[in-house]
Amino acid sequence: MSQVTKRALEASLKNMLLKKTLDKITISDITEDCGINRMTFYYHFKDIYDLVEWSCVEDAKRALEGKKTYDTWQQGFLQIFEAVLDNKPFVLNVYRSVSREQVDIYLYKLTYDLMIGVVKEKAKDMSVRQEDMEFIADFYKYAFVGLMIDWVKNDMKEDPQKMIDRLSELVSGNITVALERYRTDKPTSNSIE
Repeated sequence: MSQVTKRALEASLKNMLLKKTLDKITISDITEDCGINRMTFYYHFKDIYDLVEWSCVEDAKRALEGKKTYDTWQQGFLQIFEAVLDNKPFVLNVYRSVSREQVDIYLYKLTYDLMIGVVKEKAKDMSVRQEDMEFIADFYKYAFVGLMIDWVKNDMKEDPQKMIDRLSELVSGNITVALERYRTDKPTSNSIE
């Protein structure tokens, strides 16, 4: 029942965002739309921003289901774009009403989860420290989120598939190259460089 209530609150919030900005929506508006009392809202969320964050994380989970491998990262990233596009009023409203930081947190979480899965898969047969894998995933996370923030800022006009195709050209093989550089079990060379 808990998930049903949370999803109902999420649906109400997203519906209200079609009519007004996030900063104009109150908890009373959401609970009235849902037909529940304020205490029920507070049982699940501490405030509207907590609901926004939960909604973002849930959208992320659905978008990335089964897409955390090297062969499927493009599909996963495309699904992130599509999830954002499907929730365009929600994302734009949060982006414009709250702060860019809230949208960044959402996109960083989405992208990092995708990239760390890809990096770990490529590092499977290598000896690479966890902190180095996380560093590589962070690097790609920041690059991808920067592109996505620009896309959101420009009202999501560019075709996500074209952006993914360009990213694929740029990234192809580079994760493996980065991991090779961080290997702790590199063969030693007698040559002086």
